[in-house]
Amino acid sequence: MLIPLLLAATLSSNLRAVERAYQKEDAKRLVPLLVEVLHFPTVAGDDEARLAQVAWLKRTSETLGLTFRDTGPVTEIELTAKETNAPILGLVVHGDVQPVEADAWSFPPFSGKVENGFVYGRGAADDKGPLVQALLAMHALKASGIKRTHTVRLLVGSNEESSSSDIGTYLKTHAAPDYSLVLDSNFPVVVGEKAWNSLTVTTSMTDRVVTTKKDAKPWMVSTLDAGLATSIVPDRAEAKLRWAEGSPAWEPLEKALHAIRLPESTRLVTKAEGGSLRVVAYGKSAHAGVNLAGGRNALVALSIVLEGQLNPGGAADLLAFARQAGRDLTGTALGITDYDPLWGTYAINVATIKRDPDHADRSTLTINIRRIPPRTGPQLQSLLERKVAEFNEQLGAALAPGGFYGDEPLAFDPKGKLVKRLLKDYAAATGEKNPKPAISGGGTYAKRLPNSIAFGMWFPDKPYPGHDVNEKAPIADLERGERVLLRVLVDLATGGRVVGAFAR
Repeated sequence: MLIPLLLAATLSSNLRAVERAYQKEDAKRLVPLLVEVLHFPTVAGDDEARLAQVAWLKRTSETLGLTFRDTGPVTEIELTAKETNAPILGLVVHGDVQPVEADAWSFPPFSGKVENGFVYGRGAADDKGPLVQALLAMHALKASGIKRTHTVRLLVGSNEESSSSDIGTYLKTHAAPDYSLVLDSNFPVVVGEKAWNSLTVTTSMTDRVVTTKKDAKPWMVSTLDAGLATSIVPDRAEAKLRWAEGSPAWEPLEKALHAIRLPESTRLVTKAEGGSLRVVAYGKSAHAGVNLAGGRNALVALSIVLEGQLNPGGAADLLAFARQAGRDLTGTALGITDYDPLWGTYAINVATIKRDPDHADRSTLTINIRRIPPRTGPQLQSLLERKVAEFNEQLGAALAPGGFYGDEPLAFDPKGKLVKRLLKDYAAATGEKNPKPAISGGGTYAKRLPNSIAFGMWFPDKPYPGHDVNEKAPIADLERGERVLLRVLVDLATGGRVVGAFAR
């Protein structure tokens, strides 16, 4: 009985020392540092912004007395233990962000606005808030002067939101930490991540021949565009119609479109511009894996509005398939009825329609699918290809299926040593009694980095704002999450090596 009591007393003493160090120097840095890093528009392809952010990481880590190493697509920031063979505890975040449509935001998305208790900007929640929290927690651990048994190594990835090749490249020349916490999901700890899959259907945008002239519409689709990225619920979808011949008369069509009942919290705007009519549906963006139900799908709304209003052809076929797939969020309209008591259901996001950059007459509809066990990727692919074939036969369409099915779910033992320890620390830091491990539809670096598990930094009592327009992080939750992280670092980084961390 004496040893556990001594260990508990030491943990409590160490935690007080670290919390004092944090309050003395780091608490006042939390919001300013987050505002600074939000200024970098680190979307895919912006190498200038990525390099500027790496330079910021170097300056900031050196100011905090931490070791900085630029290892290519992954940046290492380290608090090194004195013992040369000390185990390494990893903290893992990503510094890149989802793309933005700036006109949809109420303020510049990379301005780092602070207002009414929130920090606003692309990446505030996903994943630059956790990046700053990790930096400051490491500094507080160092400044406290307590004895550490572990090296703490922060890994900052650079393309998690796009190709997600950064960790794979890193592992070719660097060893993974002994065990890592991926700070890019939900509290208290994520024991299951659904597979990230996608179905694409591609077709020519030309109209098919109409059997009788009275059935033909006097307009055709000139452009069809929807969505920003596969993992974002689309908040805007547009079809541009062109009057085929003669004098345009758009008023009857506009009246008919505005009479259609739209899905909840979506809206329609039409604008006639001579021989063209813009038909635009607006919804609400959201993270397709973590907050799908919080979104309002503009592409599905557009497909409902234009049902029966287009000539048969590629545009009508893509919208008809989007309409079918978007009947619910779990995939029943695609023949998916899977359910598991722990994993829940599939999550289906009818995400984008984009023109092929190499073939102007072809466009592709992409549907993001978060899959649960036990169905495999190839089994899902086979099911969906059959559904596309049935759709083609029924409508006389020519949708060509494709997609990505290479990802698989990630699962941990809910009673594993590290899971139980993280749950205990979370409960102690928050006062929550008997917290239950989580399942997430959002995939993280835990799928790519050995011996890693997603742990926070978003609390489960409010919708996740990552990927959303006007993305924001509550300052109170940033501070609350910092307290959780400090407790975990004191527990793990000052304790013994966790042997068989993910086993019972």
